[in-house]
Amino acid sequence: MTEWDVEIRPRLTPRFAYGAAALVLAVHVAVGALLKVGSTGVIFRTADQVAIALLGVVFAVLILVLSQPRLRIGPRGIAVRNAFTYKLIPWSDVVDVSFPVGARWARVELPDDEYVPVLAIQAVDKQHAVAAMDTVREHLARYQGGQTRPGAE
Repeated sequence: MTEWDVEIRPRLTPRFAYGAAALVLAVHVAVGALLKVGSTGVIFRTADQVAIALLGVVFAVLILVLSQPRLRIGPRGIAVRNAFTYKLIPWSDVVDVSFPVGARWARVELPDDEYVPVLAIQAVDKQHAVAAMDTVREHLARYQGGQTRPGAE
């Protein structure tokens, strides 16, 4: 048996991130390559060309961070990886998993009215988000015995 029963990832956002990263990188490489074409009165060196291309790499990597969100569910709890954070939430701390009306993504409800956003389940994914929430609710019922903790909606 693996450590996690299910892993959920967004569908549309990673596709957009890959495309945007490729476009940003291509533009920076093209601009870097074309810097020495023609005379503008400014003297560009090879180091300037390389620097612009490397800036494109840096920007592309930062954009690709948006393709990383995921939600894992297993016996240990719920593991939420968002763009820059990772949090393993034990079942004892999970009050509920909800998708508030008008919200862009789901969230794991914690005690004391706190929550952790779940960027892996996004409204823009429509039916995929609905199926993901159904899966999450099934596993929530399985691991919490069908009962949410006091304070859950």
